[in-house]
Amino acid sequence: MKVWRRVEPLLKRRNVGYRVEFTESPAHAANIARQLAANDGGNTVLVVVGGDGTLQSVIPELIGSPVPVGVIPAGSGNDFARALGVPLHPQKSLDCLLTGQIRKMDIARTKDRCCVTVIGIGIDGKVAQTVNESRYKKWFHVFHMGRFSYVLGLFQVLLRYRPNRVTLFIDGTETTYSGVWLVAVANVPSYGGGMNICPHASYADGVFDICVVHGISRFKFLFTFPKVFAGTHVHIAGVTMLKGKEVKIVSDSPMFAHGDGEMIGQTPIGISICREAIHVVSNNAARAPF
Repeated sequence: MKVWRRVEPLLKRRNVGYRVEFTESPAHAANIARQLAANDGGNTVLVVVGGDGTLQSVIPELIGSPVPVGVIPAGSGNDFARALGVPLHPQKSLDCLLTGQIRKMDIARTKDRCCVTVIGIGIDGKVAQTVNESRYKKWFHVFHMGRFSYVLGLFQVLLRYRPNRVTLFIDGTETTYSGVWLVAVANVPSYGGGMNICPHASYADGVFDICVVHGISRFKFLFTFPKVFAGTHVHIAGVTMLKGKEVKIVSDSPMFAHGDGEMIGQTPIGISICREAIHVVSNNAARAPF
């Protein structure tokens, strides 16, 4: 609401036609998107004033629709906005929407969910669960420090977490890794508020970038973690980078999975790419995602 109150006067000042809906639940948000997709011929943009979790609610309803989706970031992570080159400042993000370019975007599908950013399995899934259940997430959000809630969550989880033995099936090829801390299946470069887990991931190339962190000590994991913000962790032994369209992850014991920062289940989990599934409004000045 704080962000919306800054944006609405700008829309009125610029004589931009709009309709606003205040969602009461993920199902309510999905219903609004469904109605818009069914009744609009592509002359309207659906803009989410919110975060990646809110986008996850509406994206499935726009698959195959000509209605593009844009975002004015107001979440904790805002990695969808980062991928589109949308500034985090409300006025600048509105400018981007009004002058932006419509592009097609791939999305990730699990059995019953669609995700737009990254699906994380392992310690990051447990961190996402811990942060979402915490009280401090709200306070970090208030002060526009959403990424620090994930950093704090990691330190809460790290001492108790036990790596797992994981088998990956990527486009039919089977590989087993021991001592796996996490597997990240990325449609965009970052998650957790700017952690560049797969720095070369693109939402428009038809494949996932996959990061597997395995076979390293707790101390080395902690040493490696800060490098994820710059994406330089990919050069460290124990970090394996892969690509694929169809990914299945099986582990010796269940591992938590999150998508777009929301809990989506446990292993075993299958993930497939849905090519050019939706239309998005990206920053016209941003480099094309290829």
